[in-house]
Amino acid sequence: MTNYLIFIIGFVILVKGADLLVKGAVSVSRRLNISDLAIGLTVVSVGSSAPEMVVNIVASLKGSSEIALGNVLGSNIANILLGLGVASIIYPLRVKKSTTYKEIPFSLLAVLVLAIMANDAFLEGAPASAITRSDGLVLLSFFSIFLYYIYTIGIGREEDEKISKKYTLPISLLLIFLGICGLGIGGKWVVDGARAFVRDLGISEAFVGLTFVAFGTSLPEIVTSAVAAHRRNTDIAVGNVVGSNVFNIFWVLGLTSIIRPIQFRPELNADIIMVLLVTTFLFAILFVGKRHLIDRPKGIGFILLYFLYIGYLVYRG
Repeated sequence: MTNYLIFIIGFVILVKGADLLVKGAVSVSRRLNISDLAIGLTVVSVGSSAPEMVVNIVASLKGSSEIALGNVLGSNIANILLGLGVASIIYPLRVKKSTTYKEIPFSLLAVLVLAIMANDAFLEGAPASAITRSDGLVLLSFFSIFLYYIYTIGIGREEDEKISKKYTLPISLLLIFLGICGLGIGGKWVVDGARAFVRDLGISEAFVGLTFVAFGTSLPEIVTSAVAAHRRNTDIAVGNVVGSNVFNIFWVLGLTSIIRPIQFRPELNADIIMVLLVTTFLFAILFVGKRHLIDRPKGIGFILLYFLYIGYLVYRG
């Protein structure tokens, strides 16, 4: 019972830590006059994805590679289906053409690169598959390219004061510091609690990573996009999700695999395929009905699709 309590409290600290980090980071970024889309794709997405990063680093150090990989795959699925689903029910999301034709395809590229790197045994006849340290360096290189692209589109745009207020620089830095501390403590407790689930219930680490841990670490993205939609800022809502998904694969998995290579079981290909399908579905749905719009009916469909996926995971065990 103590382990389960640690698991729950860890999630609470994790979410609150991410919230403080995002507030502080956005406040600092606002002073640099960066566009809402660029902020959503970088500062907000990186801040809200910090739980995935912390959980993965802790899991990697503890040797729980399946939790690390399952966390990223499950989080990316939850980000799209729940994050955009919930946000679009609150307020229809207008997606910019640059996001449709550039950022979303870039997130699809991230999944394809991961699929290739994770299947050494299938593609090269290797005895086992793993995301190695050299793979991690390649992933980080892709992330640097993504950051440069965001830099080219983000500078010199007009800011929207209704989205977030500016704090003084000392307060902003304090929020960032407290957020990082919360993420560190919460991340450790989440992994410890998740491993207790594995031990006590006899279920796979991959299942725990794809469900409990992935949903918990996706909560900051879901909440951030929902709040942005409530405030009628669809660029923040959409950019947060797309940027988080790119960040999760290129940066989080890249950094995790450099710390310790991530062993890959072929059974996880089903979840990589699911991320591919969900990302492709997001792209395709923008051309159905009202173009470049995720309205409430589409959002409800996203949420139903997520619960179908969870049902599949329960069936698979």
